[in-house]
Order: sequence, then structure tokens, then C-alpha cells
Amino acid sequence: MEVGFLGLGIMGKAMATNLLNHGFRVTVWNRTLAKCQELVALGATVGETPASVVAKCNYTIAMLSDPAAALSVVFDKNGVLEQIGSGKGYVDMSTVDAATSSKISEAVRQKGGTFLEAPVSGSKKPAEDGQLVILAAGDKALYDDMVPAFDVLGKKSFFLGEIGNGAKMKLVVNMIMGSMMNCLSEGLCLADKSGLSPQTLLDVLDLGGIANPMFKLKGPAMIQGSYNPAFPLKHQQKDMRLALALGDENAVAMPVSAAANEAFKKARSLGLGDSDFSAVYEVVKGAGGSGQA
Repeated sequence: MEVGFLGLGIMGKAMATNLLNHGFRVTVWNRTLAKCQELVALGATVGETPASVVAKCNYTIAMLSDPAAALSVVFDKNGVLEQIGSGKGYVDMSTVDAATSSKISEAVRQKGGTFLEAPVSGSKKPAEDGQLVILAAGDKALYDDMVPAFDVLGKKSFFLGEIGNGAKMKLVVNMIMGSMMNCLSEGLCLADKSGLSPQTLLDVLDLGGIANPMFKLKGPAMIQGSYNPAFPLKHQQKDMRLALALGDENAVAMPVSAAANEAFKKARSLGLGDSDFSAVYEVVKGAGGSGQA
């Protein structure tokens, strides 16, 4: 199976590598073309533009940073729309809002192509290990065609029906994740300020009903002040913003998530946008009186 892959950031690079390692023929494109060279060493070919990748491949996957990037790759000069057409499928695995997915879907279908949104739950390590959770919606036939690739990229894929449902599900998941990270940060800070061991707190949490992989993975690194980006904080804040907008559309009160979003925004203002999203802990520590974050 030959696929195109647009976007080689933290997630895209790991995902395209997995496809190559499992025997897929992959043609890659990235806005900074130098990022393609590591994948060329694994057997990938390089497309000069998104349009050239789509022209070569019947199936093209995109993994981009935000709605603006997702729209740019489709609608700009030398973009996806210039070559999409009958017999070609486009799969956007970026985390965007439902309106962005719908706009891309309509444009692709007007050209005769098929479209699937398929955002993923998971960060760098699950992407590297092929353990993502894929939240797809849109053209069911294209979903069926992509199952072999999804089985390499993820541990489970869901088909959620009409366009927008995948985007909405991903935003709800990331909204919960961001709120949980803020709560963990407050708990670690409160334990420390109360004369308790933050590591012992993590040990206790791991044995109880709220034990979860995120606390177990992120907690020790947070205590050490280590924030190597598995999921950059600026992207977490973008997802919180989009989730809150979805709440506005549906008149759902979300005070916990709104407060979490403010903490992530504060972290961005302190220059932590490119750090892991767990770096919001530094904001909480600063607010707790332990000095400047």
C-alpha cells in the first residue's frame, strides 16, 4: 500500500516511520523539507509539495499542528485540492475543530475525492509504538481502505459517523486530559507545600481508583522539572480553546476546563509553549508562592 504523508512534526515523524517499518511505501512532505531526510534513509520518497504527494498517491494522510496549518495545506497554492480527485482519498489526522474538518471535507468531495477526519488520542511514545487511538469520521469506504494503515498506527480505531464527530471526540478527550494535568499539578504543589513527599503522593495515587498512565508517566518528570515535549503545551492550550468553543456552541458550562485553559495560557506567556504540556506545573508552583515559574 502506498500512502502520502504530510507533516513530520513530533507525531507525524513517528507515524510515518511506523508505516515505513511495516512495509508501506510512503511519500513524505514537510514545510521544512530538511525534516524529510531522516525518513528518506528509511526508504521514503519526498514530494516537493502537498499537490505532488497527492498526485502520486491514492491515499494521503496529514498530521498538522492546528486548524490554520490544516487549511493551508489543502487550500494554498500547490495544495491538496490541486490534485485531489476521483479515486483519491485524503485523511486528516490533525486535531482541529469540526468546522475546519467540514470545510476541508466539502472541498475535497467537490473535487471528486473522499475524505476522512481521523484525529488521534496519544502523544509521542504511543505514536512511536503504534499505540494511538484513532477517532475517525467521514467516508466509511475510505475508512475501510485505511484500516491496514490504522492497524499499524494505533491499537484501536473507531468509526464515529459523520464529519465533525472525530474532531469533537478528540477535543473532549484532550479537554479532560488538560484539566487532569492541572489538577495533578495542584496536588503535587499542595503536597510539597504541606510538607509531604510529592513522590509518595504519586505512589498513593497509583494504588487507588484514580490511578492512570498519565499520572504515572508524567508525575516523576514533573517533580524533576523535566518537560521534554511529548505533547507541546501550545497544542494542549489550542485544544482547550477549541473545546471551550464547542462548549459555547452547545451551552455546556465548563468552569473547570476554563480555569485549566487560563493556566495553559499563562504558561505560554512564560515561554513554556514548546515544552511538554505538563510544564503547566511551573505556573501552579509560581502561583503557590514558590517563586517565579
